[in-house]
Amino acid sequence: MIYRRKVYKLIPEKFDEFNRFFHTYLLPNQRKHGARLVGRWVTEEKNEVIAIWEYTSYDEYIRIEEAVRNDELHRLAQEKRKEMGQLYVESKQDFLEPTGLYHPPKHIVAVFGYITNHAGEVLIVKTYHRSDTWELPGGQVEANETLTEALKREIKEETGIEVELHGLTGVYHNVSSGIVAIGYYGVAISGQLTTSDETKEVRFVKLDSGNAATYFTRSHFLTRALDAIKGGSVYYEAYRVNPSHMLERL
Repeated sequence: MIYRRKVYKLIPEKFDEFNRFFHTYLLPNQRKHGARLVGRWVTEEKNEVIAIWEYTSYDEYIRIEEAVRNDELHRLAQEKRKEMGQLYVESKQDFLEPTGLYHPPKHIVAVFGYITNHAGEVLIVKTYHRSDTWELPGGQVEANETLTEALKREIKEETGIEVELHGLTGVYHNVSSGIVAIGYYGVAISGQLTTSDETKEVRFVKLDSGNAATYFTRSHFLTRALDAIKGGSVYYEAYRVNPSHMLERL
């Protein structure tokens, strides 16, 4: 692993504006192409912001940066910066390498749902962070939640739909980010479709193996949907992303 340290010297009065710009344009574009934000800090005087990003290698950083600069969101960010004027005095970055391992391995547990309605349609969402693809609704499990509690909460927050869960569809391990995602199938029992701060579109669609690829344009999201459509055994898959590479599948 290598780490990129990005330091911004700020005009303190511009901190809030700079923060909104970061969360609206910079962060979504970086995450979309595989960059992983370790953390971001500001000084008490709000005159300096430090962000630490993690990459598997310097080559991965180069590839991600090229993709970020070629993205439409980068163009929009440049236009917005011209409108906003000077947000910071200067910026600089350098690269760091770890000197050792000082904590246990950390993994994130996420859940998602293949949810159908009375018409046999499937609930799908499109988020602001991944607006290039549809996906099955879900999110991260919080402390003291069971997996099913987390999934019901996430689906309600993202779509407005209350669900009943019936079983598992598969287990998926993103080795690049340390995320283990567990899929469930279930049915919608109440609620009205509505978007959230995270989801820009939500809908029920007729879904089958023939049309799934028109909705799920990222390979790992497509695999999850196809496994759920197929039904039967619970599936397990380990993979890396950016670029996508299958490690194993059971």
